[in-house]
Amino acid sequence: SGPRIALTAARQLHRTGGKYALVAMCVGVGQGIAAVLERV
Repeated sequence: SGPRIALTAARQLHRTGGKYALVAMCVGVGQGIAAVLERV
């Protein structure tokens, strides 16, 4: 589901003209990761 979340955020950036998006994804075993996407 991580790639789907990141792709959805990237599409929303393109659709809305936004500059940044923050996505949070579960990695398993109680861990997680966050990524900041920047539209250039």
